[in-house]
Amino acid sequence: MTREAQRADARRSARLVLEAAERILADRPEAGLEDIARVAGVSRQTVYAHFPSRRALVQAVLDRITGEAAASIDRAEPERGPATGAVVRLIDASWTMLERYPLLLSPGISSADGEGDRERHAPVFERLEALLRRGQAAGEFDPDLSPSWFLSATVALGHAAGGEVRDGRMKSDQARLAFRAAVLRILGAGRASGTEDMPPTHRS
Repeated sequence: MTREAQRADARRSARLVLEAAERILADRPEAGLEDIARVAGVSRQTVYAHFPSRRALVQAVLDRITGEAAASIDRAEPERGPATGAVVRLIDASWTMLERYPLLLSPGISSADGEGDRERHAPVFERLEALLRRGQAAGEFDPDLSPSWFLSATVALGHAAGGEVRDGRMKSDQARLAFRAAVLRILGAGRASGTEDMPPTHRS
């Protein structure tokens, strides 16, 4: 096997391990490297060749997801149009990420490393804070709202909405609209465009 083929094989096995970890940790946050290796179809030694510890693997998974989340936010064009409409687009983009990666809602996984977690989410938080300040400058949002409070509250609301879906108390679209409306209220935007169609939040 040529060196280039070896590198390609290594990249493939690392990708398989990451994808397997995303799937299994969402359902079983306590799963070990042997479980992840089994799902990935590789040996435990192969997992260790790429990730020296379980913690390193979890961090790599979260880094990968966070990078995709930042790209998703950019595709929602947070600098386009009124800030309120941009918030609606970002909330919908964020919800799509939560649906795609339920691992983000697993207790003890998404916030396992306090300092590392803050650094990892910095690109996403920077985009949200810039949008908040733009809306405040335009008079759309509460001018006294603290950026740190807004970011913390938005993350907490996203986890709460996802938990309602996970536990079967709300349907996904109900939770998404409730999440959207709650964030807009925190911003002081009231029942802004896009929230009037919010369905009842109780389980039907």
